[in-house]
This record gives sequence, structure tokens and C-alpha cells, in this order.
Amino acid sequence: MWALRVCWVLLGTVGAGSAQLMFQNVTSVKMDSCNQTVLIPCKIINLKLNDTKQMFLKWKVQGNFFFSYDGSEETFFRNSSFQSANVSLPELRYGNASVSLSKLEAVPGNYTCEVAESNREGKIIVELVYNSAEWTLQHSLIIASMIVAAFLYWAQLGAVAIKFDVTFSKKIGLSIPGIIVTGFAVIGSILFASDAYGASILVGLGLIVIPAIILVPLLYFLFTSVFEKQPLFAIILVALKALGYLIALVGFALSDSACLPKQGSVVIAGLVIIDIVAAIGLIYILVIGCNLKDHQPPRKAVEESLNDAKGVMLE
Repeated sequence: MWALRVCWVLLGTVGAGSAQLMFQNVTSVKMDSCNQTVLIPCKIINLKLNDTKQMFLKWKVQGNFFFSYDGSEETFFRNSSFQSANVSLPELRYGNASVSLSKLEAVPGNYTCEVAESNREGKIIVELVYNSAEWTLQHSLIIASMIVAAFLYWAQLGAVAIKFDVTFSKKIGLSIPGIIVTGFAVIGSILFASDAYGASILVGLGLIVIPAIILVPLLYFLFTSVFEKQPLFAIILVALKALGYLIALVGFALSDSACLPKQGSVVIAGLVIIDIVAAIGLIYILVIGCNLKDHQPPRKAVEESLNDAKGVMLE
């Protein structure tokens, strides 16, 4: 009698197990701004009939039904907010019930896949999360690099205006382009940071990168205000700053037609070169420029000495 009861329990366990569909263990899937479509996995590993006419599939997000396929009637149903939802029937036949969604319709949250095959059924929950950590870091680095570039320019201009004889009109002439670059950088940073997955990121990035070309000739004009004859090192710095801008511009151009985060490192590299050159230029102005100024007699005194010398020679 006891042995008979054990047999019934074992048979019940086997029967229950055979009525339960088993799924490949996937708990979450990540989406970043590179994705145009999202595939939420749902794979059954113990189908028996391999016949879609014997299957019924239902997908939910946060408990709300949005997609289904009824194999007996060969009909699909899609919620109006998820018109891009789709499954591959040839793959569903062999257990792949994964649903694809467009990036615009795929909302983060818990997705439930429910599948029935004849009298067997099962479900699995998969979480969709946005993988924005790298993207946020690139946001921050690009914006910070441009802010540093603008700050260093104003520091250079301040040093030149205070330490060297610069006319008021030239100060105004050097300030206006700086205001333009700073203004575009602020507006671009706001747009760039406001929408991590929209078209405004390219507009914002363009406003950050493209006007930065103004910083290249400005560095040259600052050097001309400090040195009567441009040292070779100053010319090299201007050339390196131009190179940094070209690198950043290439990164932006590639981002216009490709996945922005993948090209963000190129933009960052170019802006960092601009920052490094600007920092070296500021030090060069403060140290070398001021040192030359301290060891040079005032221009007026030199002119008076030359005039006196000419007078003596004439006498």
C-alpha cells in the first residue's frame, strides 16, 4: 500500500513536470542609444509538438497585455501603443517566442512572456533596462571638456589683458568671439544633456564642436599680443589645437550617421587635446611671455634712447 502511494506521487510529479514549459534562463536585457530595435528574449527549451497551430503566445509589460499570437486561428493582436511588436513564426515553431520592439515603443520595465502548447504552458519575466552609464559618462566628459576649453580661453585673455599692453579695441575684439563660443557651448550643452535618446543630442553636439574652431585663431591672436615675433613653440601649439579640433569634428561627423556613443570617444579625444593645448598656452603666456616682458625695456624708453643716439650722431 505504501509503495503504491509513492508511485502515485512520482507519477503526479512527472505529469506536472511534463505540463510545464521550461524557458532559457534570462532575467534581463539591456538597451542603449545604439539600438534601433529591441529584442526581448523568450525561448522555450522543451517544446514537443513544434507546431505553431498548437501554440498561444501572450506578452505583457508591467502586467499590461500588449501583444499576442493565437496559433489556432493564426492571428496576431497588437496594442495600439506597440504596433512594432512582432515575433518570427518560423522561430516560434522551435521555441523562440522573443518579441522585437522599436526603440521608441520599448519602455523599460518587466516584460512577461506567456506561452501555451496544447495543454502545456509556462511563463517567464524579463526586465528591460536602459544601459545609460557609459552614455552618461560621455555626456559629462564632452560637456566638461568644452567648459574647460572656454574657461581656459577666458583665463588666457585675462592674463594677456592684465599683464600686457593691449588696446581696449583689441580686448573687445578678442572678447566677442569668446562670448560667441561660450554661448554656443552653453546652449549646446543644455540640448546635449536634455535628451539622451533623441535627435537633439546631435544638434547639441554640433553647437559644442563646430564653433570651437574659433578658439584656434584666437590662440594665435593672443600670442601676437604677447610676442612681437611668434616663437616656434607658439606656432606648434596653434597647430596642435587645430589638430584637436579636426579630431573632434571627425567624431561629430561620424556621430551624425552612426551610433553616437561609439564615436563619442573621438569627440572627447579632440576636445581634450584642445584643453591640454590651452592649458599649456596659458602657462606659456604667464611664464615665458611675462619673463620676456620683465627683461625688455619699455618700448617708449627704447624709442627715446634711439632718438637721443641719432641726435648725438648728427651733432
